[in-house]
Amino acid sequence: MLGTARGFLTRLRDNNSRDWFQAHKADHEAQVKRPAEALLDRLSDPLSALAGAPVKPKLFRIHRDLRFARDKTPYNTHLHLGWSAPDGTAWMFGLSPDYCCAGAGVMGFDKAGLVAWRDHVAQRGFVDLTRWRLDPPALKRVPPPYPQDHPHGDLLRRKGLLVWHDLDASERADPGPALAGIFIRMEPVRLALAEVLRP
Repeated sequence: MLGTARGFLTRLRDNNSRDWFQAHKADHEAQVKRPAEALLDRLSDPLSALAGAPVKPKLFRIHRDLRFARDKTPYNTHLHLGWSAPDGTAWMFGLSPDYCCAGAGVMGFDKAGLVAWRDHVAQRGFVDLTRWRLDPPALKRVPPPYPQDHPHGDLLRRKGLLVWHDLDASERADPGPALAGIFIRMEPVRLALAEVLRP
C-alpha cells in the first residue's frame, strides 16, 4: 500500500497542477485515499482500546490552503492521518516521497495546556524521550520567567510535543501491525503528556 501511495505522491510532486490531478483523480482514489481510509479504520479500534474511549480518525486534505501562501501549487504531496483521543492527545502517521513516520503527542498546546506544560517540566522534567525523534523546539530562547540555563530548557522552549519514529522497510511493508506496535511503545509518552494536561 505505502509503496503505491508514495509513487503517486512522487508523481504529484513532479506534476502539481489541477489539470494533472484531475486526469489522475481515479489513481489518487485507488492508490492513496481508499487505502488511507482503510488504515484509519484498521487502527481505530486498537487505539480506542488504548485511549479507553472512542478515538476520532482524520484524513487530512490533499488540497492546500492557498489563502496566505506564496507557493500556489494546489496540492499537498504528503498523506497525513490522525487519531485524536478524548484527552487531547493524538497519534499521527505521515507519508511523502521523502518520509514515512509515526508520532504521538500534541501538535500544539492550547493556552491552559502551555501553562500546565511549562509548570510541570520546570519543576519535574518529563519522561525519557531519548529513544524518539523530536521536532526542533518552537522557541529559540527559554521563555521567561525561567532562566536560560534551566536544566529542562529544551522542553520549556516547546509549544507542543510530538515524538516520532521513522518506519523502516520492514515496517512499511505491513504498516497496520507496525503502527499498532509503534503506538504501543509510545504510550508512556502519550499518557504522561495527558496527565500533565489534565484539567
